[in-house]
Parts: sequence; structure tokens; C-alpha cells
Amino acid sequence: MMENSLTSTTYHESRVRLENYFDKTARKAWEDLTSDVPVSGIRATVRAGRDEMRNLLLSSLPTDMHGMRLLDAGCGTGALSIAAAERGADVIAIDVSQGLIDVARKRAPEGLSIDWRVGDMRNRDLGIFDHIVAMDSLIHYNVDDVVAVLRAWADRANEVAFTFAPSTMLLQTMHKVGMLFPRSDRSPAIKPIAESRLSKEIGSILPEWKIDFTQRVSSGFYKSQAMGLSR
Repeated sequence: MMENSLTSTTYHESRVRLENYFDKTARKAWEDLTSDVPVSGIRATVRAGRDEMRNLLLSSLPTDMHGMRLLDAGCGTGALSIAAAERGADVIAIDVSQGLIDVARKRAPEGLSIDWRVGDMRNRDLGIFDHIVAMDSLIHYNVDDVVAVLRAWADRANEVAFTFAPSTMLLQTMHKVGMLFPRSDRSPAIKPIAESRLSKEIGSILPEWKIDFTQRVSSGFYKSQAMGLSR
């Protein structure tokens, strides 16, 4: 049975690991990855995949977003938030990492309507939105916690677009190997999810919502799948 979205132990543990990783270990690496500075071949494939995924998610949003509110849940260094704000959206950009928010704030051009925050993307005090986007911020959570987050958003948005780690043979193998060789500075484990199970859970827990699209992006070591939902 799915745990309550506000009390899940696994959600809390995953969130704490992410906060520690991005603030204490990986801030500089992610600052470089999300910029145009030279990176290794593997990281270059990840950068290309993330760029493709961000463009895919942006393509699901209106080109003119004046008068609309958007929540960028897990905004990282802010590229998607900036792009949405440049379309006219009033953006709340939230992340678990103060370090990444600091980078995002420095990169954002002046004059854009972006409220940068550090905190929990489920927080009801964030308000009501026309659109919620979560790019690669749910890939470290199990399927129950992913669906619980979607349920927490369900009465506060008209459309939600998010990504999850598809359950492929490569990702399953990488996940198992990572569990065998833990390291203090290892990136928090990605939790591969079968699309069929996720779709079934969404249909059961959120019957008033429909899946508008689902599309995978694969670029070297970057494997992620986008899904769009609407009422």
C-alpha cells in the first residue's frame, strides 16, 4: 500500500541524500555540467541528453505563458525556469540544494519573474499552478513515492510534466552494480521504474487525470523518460 505523501520514510531518506550530495559533494560538477565549459566524453553525453530532455519538456508548454504560474520542481541550476520565465511565466523554482539555487540565481537575467526557493517540492504553501514541471528530480525515488508526489500536486495544477528513470536492462544493471560498491561520494541511486506499472498506478490513484504523452531520451549514459499529465 502506498505511503502517505507527507510521511513516507523512503521519500525523506532520498531527499536528504540528494541534499547532502548536491550541497556537499557535487555542486561544482553540476555547475560545470549545466554550463558550456569542456567536460569529459561521458559527461558530454549526459549534458546533451539533459539539453534534449529540457527542450522536450519546454515543447509541452505554451510558447506564450504570460499570466501563467509554473512550478519548476527540482530546478537545479535553473535553465528550464529561465526559459519559462522568458516566455512570460511567473515561476516558482524550488530545489533541495542551496548550492544549486545560488548558481541558478547568479545565472538568471535580471527582470524575469522567478522566485528561487530551497525546500520541498510538495509544499502546499507554494500555491496553485497552471503547470508543474519536474525534470529528473523524481528519478531517485521509488514508484510509490513518485505517485505520492503526483498526488500531492493533483489538486494544485492543471498540467504536470515530469521525468522518471525507465526500467531498461542497462539502468537495472547500473543500479545493481552501484549497490554492490557503495561510495561516500557516489551519486544517489537512480530508481528505475517500469512505465507500465507507473501508468497503472497513476490511473488508479489519479483517475481524473490522463496521460498526454510519454517519450524517452537516450544519450550515452543519460536515460530518462518524460511523461505529461493533464486533468
